[in-house]
Amino acid sequence: MNTMKTFNIKTFTIALGAFVIVSCKQDVITLTPPTAPTPVTPTGSKGNADFTKYVSIGNSLTAGFQAGALFTEGQQNSFPLILSKQFSIAQGATLTFNQPDINSVNGYNSSYSSPPSVIRGRLVLFAADGVQAHAVPTPAGATGVPAPYNTADLPTPFGGDKTKLNNFGVPGIILAQFLTPDTGNPAKAAYNPLWARFASQPGVKSILDDVLAQQPTFFTFDLGNNDVLGYATTGGDGSIPITDQTPFTNYYQTAIGALMAASSTSKGVVSTIPNVTTIPFFYTVKWNAVPLDAATAATVTTNLANNYNAFLAGMKQAGVLTAAEVTARTLTYVAGQNPILITDETLTDLSPYMAGPYAGLLPYAKARQTTANDLIPLTAGGILGTLVSNNPQMVNGVTVPLADKYVLIPSETTAILTATANYNTTIKNVAASFSTRIAVADVNAAFTSFVNYQIIGSDGIFITPTFSPPTGAFSEDGVHPNSRGYAYLANIFIDAINAKFSATVPHAILSDYKGVGLPLGPAQ
Repeated sequence: MNTMKTFNIKTFTIALGAFVIVSCKQDVITLTPPTAPTPVTPTGSKGNADFTKYVSIGNSLTAGFQAGALFTEGQQNSFPLILSKQFSIAQGATLTFNQPDINSVNGYNSSYSSPPSVIRGRLVLFAADGVQAHAVPTPAGATGVPAPYNTADLPTPFGGDKTKLNNFGVPGIILAQFLTPDTGNPAKAAYNPLWARFASQPGVKSILDDVLAQQPTFFTFDLGNNDVLGYATTGGDGSIPITDQTPFTNYYQTAIGALMAASSTSKGVVSTIPNVTTIPFFYTVKWNAVPLDAATAATVTTNLANNYNAFLAGMKQAGVLTAAEVTARTLTYVAGQNPILITDETLTDLSPYMAGPYAGLLPYAKARQTTANDLIPLTAGGILGTLVSNNPQMVNGVTVPLADKYVLIPSETTAILTATANYNTTIKNVAASFSTRIAVADVNAAFTSFVNYQIIGSDGIFITPTFSPPTGAFSEDGVHPNSRGYAYLANIFIDAINAKFSATVPHAILSDYKGVGLPLGPAQ
């Protein structure tokens, strides 16, 4: 055995020596530094479109709103500004695109009152314990969030030239607010301070009036989202209703008709409305997001579930509830992940029967636990598991039902989907009536495909329909895109423009734009 080892080692040594000798007799290799590739200058053509005076019309998406606020960096990456850069290439000339700059690092959200009070700024991913996996979207001004994310100022009036604006995106507006001067009047219910700050004559002229004054040769129109989104994000609690179909159709026809009548040559592209129930705002918090250990589950079962379930059985026996509703309302708590306790306004109201010995059950007059068919808004994450009146026995979502605004039940989801489908039919029909001058950017179809595939590769990167770094295309609010997501949205518009107007506007390069920032830790 030892002989064999010695032989192998010697053989290896001889072979290695021979290699070195032979190698020494070869020519010396000269290394040449690689030549840097020549940057490719993008090219394109405008086809039969004219981007000389491009004007964008819309709400928060058009304004560049992201992370729950309108702030400078978001505005600088709005999809209309991205489009303008690509239009410059196709037009063969640098186009000017003026926006009503907010001039704020942190910005202002649209959670204002009338008259407006403090409007706080953007959201950030923040982990109070410093653990990245625990990071959640956190409001500016929250304790522990490091500077510069604390904002407590009101937006100032736009100080630039209001007669030369190109971007008329106003966060928070519905379609009707585009048409009325009241959107700039603080005495009216339609008032929006983020419009009044750059309106040419607040309360006198409408957004449409100011748009027409710009005499656009080309426009993008992305309104109608908020006519259903507000209802969705408030859990369908009724505080923000869905716009009825008939007035929506009338408003849309009026808006597009006015844009078309103002010029016989102007052209544009309108956007369909995506299915908002598939955005991260509605699937980040899971329906079974309540973790319980065995001891806690047993305690809640004894103190709540057994009493409530017995009461339900009595209501069935009395003929008040059907067997199906009793099954739907029966509470179950186990070790592990549990459904969320909610109020469901479609259930039979049991409050008339909750008197005397049953008075303690009054908070559960319309209570049940969630199922996989319920959607939980991101806002519920901030209240789920918190104590009511600092009472450890009263835990939101566990022993205290979450309010209507913190859940979308199936009937509410159906209402959203029905309205969205009807709105999109209107949008396509109105566009078809001006078929040679208006293209349709089918954002709904594109986003549905994005959600179904869950990932898209482009420009050497991947994006996903989430707000998780580094691939997420959504910002921290779970509703609006981040800068990279806005570039993706711009490309959907570009595809529609190229197809309709025989143009070759080049795509925006997604890797040129930022995604969601890494989570922050506690301020030091």
